[in-house]
Amino acid sequence: MGAPGLVLLWLQLCALTPAAYKVWVPNTNFDDATNWSQNRPPCAGAAVEFPADKTLSVLVREGHSISDMLLPLDGEFVLASGAGFGAADAGSRPDCGPGARARFLDPDRFLWLDPRLWRPGDAGRGLFSVDAERVPCRHDDVVFPADASFRVGLGPGAGTVRVRSVQALGQTFARDEDLTAFLASRAGRLRFHGPGALSVDPEACADPSGCVCGNAEAQPWICAALLQPLGGGCPQAACLEPLRPEGQCCDLCGAVVSLTHGPAFDLQQYRARLLHAFLALPQYQGLQVAVSKVPRPPGLREASDAKADTEIQVVLVEAGPETGGAGRLARALLADIAEHGGGGATRRPPLGPGRRWASTTRCSTRRTPRRRSRPRSRTKGAPAAATSLIRCSAKRRPRPERPRDRPVAPRPQPHPAGPAGSPTLCWPRMGVSWPNKAISCTC
Repeated sequence: MGAPGLVLLWLQLCALTPAAYKVWVPNTNFDDATNWSQNRPPCAGAAVEFPADKTLSVLVREGHSISDMLLPLDGEFVLASGAGFGAADAGSRPDCGPGARARFLDPDRFLWLDPRLWRPGDAGRGLFSVDAERVPCRHDDVVFPADASFRVGLGPGAGTVRVRSVQALGQTFARDEDLTAFLASRAGRLRFHGPGALSVDPEACADPSGCVCGNAEAQPWICAALLQPLGGGCPQAACLEPLRPEGQCCDLCGAVVSLTHGPAFDLQQYRARLLHAFLALPQYQGLQVAVSKVPRPPGLREASDAKADTEIQVVLVEAGPETGGAGRLARALLADIAEHGGGGATRRPPLGPGRRWASTTRCSTRRTPRRRSRPRSRTKGAPAAATSLIRCSAKRRPRPERPRDRPVAPRPQPHPAGPAGSPTLCWPRMGVSWPNKAISCTC
């Protein structure tokens, strides 16, 4: 590797090394158009109405002329330099109808457990997170921007939310007693509400192989919040046999590689290697990857008699139309581990007599519709370390009638989705569903 490549890899490692942090996205700013019923701030001469039974803090950045204002039950206006309110006749602007009333939307609509309301502060290009890890994890630092007012709902039903630290109003709370005092203060009550609890523990993740996010218990509520705009149900995936990685709310099309790991494995370095050695290549442009440590499914743990209760999950998806790139990259990663050792990543122990596995690999790719014969084990064309269980599917499109002798995939099993009780579908893990068949295909 040349000097420029080494410098680039070092810079990527430096960018990925610090503790992960999540930034809160929505706000309750007066001048933010998304906070108003007409999708714009009140125009001059408008009547302004806040929810009468709500409590909130509102940052005002500019001067506004209004005809009258209905204030909330309890709250505060935080006035930036030059901001304020003045009186104006109703309808003084031509584009404001007489008596136009601007209503501030419900500030309690923003929930901590909604993945859409957070953004990672340290994500590199081409990286994404599964849904459960888009919400702050146990060892994450949480940041509420100092240049915005906010209100966030804790709960429901997920118990105590634990993070490494919370930064709000220009202060960083890393001790539980300090955070508790802030939440009990008037400033805290204006910004945090709900039945849930929030606590901090400054202990960092000291394991180079990474730490499990810790949001498994809250995932039903995370998925319920994420899918609420869709009526609580998942959209149909574009492939015939979609995948549902650990921590993901709905099925997706792509590939999943599950790796066992040893004490020498470094998660941050492996992420950087994926970015530098694979995603930067032209043939993998448009692919996104999520890499994290997840709990190992109990069924696979018992079947393999493995002591490790965690594994490294690599999720590969294509940002645009499927081209099969996710499946090709999955095989390239397994070949890379076979050749270079994966920096501590090892193949998964045997799941049965006479069968050796580098990992469990599942993929869902786009293929030309054609009549398929019975699946058979591939004997050549794949790296030795990639002799794993591979699952593929064709893109959804009209096809000829299925031949009578064609094997039928098992029907998806119902899986409870969240407190609302809306059923979703998930595919069981291949290693558990078909323990005596190795299904291979060309992706």
